[in-house]
Amino acid sequence: MPAADQTGKLFVGDAVLQVNGINVEHCTHQEVVHLLRTAGDEVTITVRYLREVPSFLKLPLGSPGPSTDHSSRVSSPLFDSGLHLNGNSNSSAPSPPLPSANEPKYEKRWLDAVSLPLLMARVSRYKAGTDKLRCNCFEVFAFEGASNNILQLCTAAESTDWLQAISANIHELARENIKMVNKFCSSDDQIVHMGWACESPEGRAGAPTPAFKFLALRGPYFYIFKSPPISTADWGRAETTYNLYEVLFKVHKLWMAEDCWLQARLYLGLEHSPEQQDESLCFSILVGHGQSHTFRVELASDLAIWEKSFQRAVFMEVQRIRSKGYICSSQGNVLCFTVDFGSGFTCSENTSKTVLWRYKFSQLKGSSDDGKTRVKLLFKNAESKQIEMKELEFANLTAVLHCIHSFISAKVASMDPLFMRSQSLPGHYMNS
Repeated sequence: MPAADQTGKLFVGDAVLQVNGINVEHCTHQEVVHLLRTAGDEVTITVRYLREVPSFLKLPLGSPGPSTDHSSRVSSPLFDSGLHLNGNSNSSAPSPPLPSANEPKYEKRWLDAVSLPLLMARVSRYKAGTDKLRCNCFEVFAFEGASNNILQLCTAAESTDWLQAISANIHELARENIKMVNKFCSSDDQIVHMGWACESPEGRAGAPTPAFKFLALRGPYFYIFKSPPISTADWGRAETTYNLYEVLFKVHKLWMAEDCWLQARLYLGLEHSPEQQDESLCFSILVGHGQSHTFRVELASDLAIWEKSFQRAVFMEVQRIRSKGYICSSQGNVLCFTVDFGSGFTCSENTSKTVLWRYKFSQLKGSSDDGKTRVKLLFKNAESKQIEMKELEFANLTAVLHCIHSFISAKVASMDPLFMRSQSLPGHYMNS
């Protein structure tokens, strides 16, 4: 068969069905070999590809002939040959001898059995330590990081199907784990969501390589861990924590293809492009003093879950604290600026607590800042209908602006009945 192999039309997993028009499905290995040797100089072979054979099945040595049930896909002289079709292209090695009738026969079995726990596991389509996508495959990592396996699929569609299925399983396990933990936590310390995301480098010289981080939204904080928190003590060992109402969640704008069908395939992960690779499926956490963290997820569904979870977590935290005050200054005077969920904005003297001015959220018409410490807030006077400007200076202006954004977003959300019903929140969270 060397000449047949050299045609490039035979592959590992092909089962011989006919030789020069003669059906050999019920012939033994020796009969087929004899037929091939006596077929002459030109041989026509009919084959069928058995998809389940390569790499996965250990073929039986001297197993009985195939069943007469033609519905079985495993019906070929190859299954009497003793060959191990494991992707080895070397066809020159002789087949092992058939065992005698008295020797034991071996059953079909899986060559490799890999078991990875999916609780707090993660998946990645990217090559380790890079932003380069793998071709039709992805890697699954157990939460402890010691166990991992690469799953190679035949097509991008199959790879995406398996990636989505495994990701859904991971999310469901995480959701059940969160429900179990929350039973033993107070209402102010509930876990809203947690999971893996890849923190992207900042894009500057000497920037670190992408690294996976375990993120969690719990109680008043957003946590960043190197590894999942298993015990109560682990929650105190986070790499970084931020107050939820002082951070801003931002989804990166998805790169849009001109062709709508191409865009759909990019969105599903069936195709990839350099333009889409860097920006899609990323979100940023903007924190105080102009700093930020950028994270990348694997699927659009992951991005949607994080966006909704942040909205819910911030809303719950604003409802819990109800108001937040910051020390500021204006024209040399030390003041206290307060954002209150019920009354809006209030500015008072820091020592006497005398209220200098107060506006509702709806009266805020605009703002501008110098990106450092100063901000100008523009309010519409309810009586004169004139715009009034209030200029204030803060030590951490970014945190104050994010806090204002969080309170206004929570106020708007509280007036949306669809949002309130979807959150299953206690009655005291409802807007009066």
